[in-house]
Amino acid sequence: MGIKTLQTTGFLVGKVSDEYTLSFEHVSAGYLDRQVLFDISARFLPGQVSALIGPNGAGKSTLIRVASGILMPETGEVKINGFNVSRLHPAPRAKLVSVIPQARNLPPAFTVREVVTMGRTAYSGWFGNFSKEDNEIVHHALQRTDTLLLAERRIGELSGGEAQRVLVARAVAQQARIMLLDEPTAYLDIHYQLNVLDLLRELAVENQLVVLVAIHDLNLVARYADQILLLVDGRCIAVGSRDEVLRAGILSAGYQVEMKVFQPPDVQYPVIIPHK
Repeated sequence: MGIKTLQTTGFLVGKVSDEYTLSFEHVSAGYLDRQVLFDISARFLPGQVSALIGPNGAGKSTLIRVASGILMPETGEVKINGFNVSRLHPAPRAKLVSVIPQARNLPPAFTVREVVTMGRTAYSGWFGNFSKEDNEIVHHALQRTDTLLLAERRIGELSGGEAQRVLVARAVAQQARIMLLDEPTAYLDIHYQLNVLDLLRELAVENQLVVLVAIHDLNLVARYADQILLLVDGRCIAVGSRDEVLRAGILSAGYQVEMKVFQPPDVQYPVIIPHK
């Protein structure tokens, strides 16, 4: 039997030829003083937007950290196409997995182009020896995310929505097949929330990426998510498609408040409201 090799080549334009999956296999994890995740198993597919939902403190951010390889699981494994993420060296891992935090964490003095170019560090090193190809990939990432006109502006001059798109552009330049996002729509108005999530869906479909988003707004989840994992107290309460998870009984049990789920006429996704 031949030895499998994990390809980490990226994409510049169009669709990628290889499809990558992200799997959690009986993952438990936590910190020195407490365990946060308990026996999580799930598989996230390319070409889809998958959502992590659950109350505050459910473990969503911790699951993102484990998936990124920043936090080692105590038991179980996180795998990309069968390869253990935590066993990959940082540079190869950065070619596979990008983490998109909230835009408020960006350094205000950097220009947009400088921040997006940081996505090429895994390929060019920390000393900034960027090639012509690196610069072309950065240019494409700026174009793809409608941030090219912002390229020479300082991050501190941008709106929250513009800065969030810059972080997505950095991930596009990074050419990662797995995109992990922790509350990317927090602090954004509805216009920018829709813009960011529309862009993520387009990237997922066009480039067959795995996009995993931790998000609170259940109506945005209903609109954009293909697959959903509901976490409560670090445990997977439900995982499946939108129709399987976004049910009144499941959501009411998970959030400890009565939920109503209904389907308006001429709308392709359900609407969810809390009910007391």
